[in-house]
Amino acid sequence: MSAPSRRRGMRAAELAEGVLAGQRPLIARAITLVESTNPVHHLQARELVRLLRPHSGDSVRVGITGVPGAGKSTFIDALGIRLIDQGHRVAVLAVDPSSSRTGGSILGDRTRMAQLAASDHAFVRPSPSGGQLGGVARATRESMIVVEAAGFDTVLVETVGVGQSEVTVAGMVDTFLLITLARAGDQLQGIKRGILELADVITVNKADGEHEAEARVAARELRTAMKLISSDPHAPRPPVLTSSSFTGKGLDEVWQAVLDHRASLQASGGLEAKRRDQQLEWLKALVEEDILGAARRSPGVRQIRDEIRRRVAAGEISAIEGSELLVRAFVRDVPHLWPDYWPG
Repeated sequence: MSAPSRRRGMRAAELAEGVLAGQRPLIARAITLVESTNPVHHLQARELVRLLRPHSGDSVRVGITGVPGAGKSTFIDALGIRLIDQGHRVAVLAVDPSSSRTGGSILGDRTRMAQLAASDHAFVRPSPSGGQLGGVARATRESMIVVEAAGFDTVLVETVGVGQSEVTVAGMVDTFLLITLARAGDQLQGIKRGILELADVITVNKADGEHEAEARVAARELRTAMKLISSDPHAPRPPVLTSSSFTGKGLDEVWQAVLDHRASLQASGGLEAKRRDQQLEWLKALVEEDILGAARRSPGVRQIRDEIRRRVAAGEISAIEGSELLVRAFVRDVPHLWPDYWPG
């Protein structure tokens, strides 16, 4: 093993040891490492994930999304504290929307989850999405492995609630929870059919005070709507409940619905199949990301990229011809971009 490889292995091994021991600073450092876009850090993160993966996979993984203003973070804070009181350890991976102009993140979830952030039995990690499709952080899956290896038995992944983030998060969790609100007029306004199709459990939140009655009406309308989603009368439909983060009413029922869904998957063998399919999707995503990242770093591509763009824009060559020239430049650089994969 080369000296750089030994140093990478030692650092990854030290981080892995600290994560397994539950040392919070090292858990945070490990997640920072897997989130990094630095190619050198990718090699270190790969070794870290290899060491931690055998210690992961036993947690309850729940994706949480909702319409704007539904109170996702407040709901997670109240639910998380409830789970901690029952003896659980809760990790929250809250994917934050990054600015498309500056790349900066809002990272406000720690303030909206004040109780969880202060608990020794919880770990709240707002992760900037880096402007990626749907606002889903590149390394959310790796972060899940880190927190599971650290002993957190419940992992809640909060989406930004826009674009394709729900689809991506639904593809990495066991159960997908949709939080919505009772609204004036059309109760289904703002809820896309695709999101309803993804949901395993639905709750109408903020069902307290003067809004409690309208929340029950909204839940009833949603149950009716769910019957129209599928033409199969025997298809399982997600339970539609009501809850209040303020009073705590309904939170136990929502969590029980999550556990019931997961238990049903386990009993049918669906959980194992689902996680296997998720691993294959992860493999595909990682390959695509590595190839695109390497293409952007390719000296050959960078050398001709602006000229190719100019010629395509001017109509001198077609986009197909430009793409072929860029791919050829990239292929010539491949052995130099990935020396670990191309020995000699």
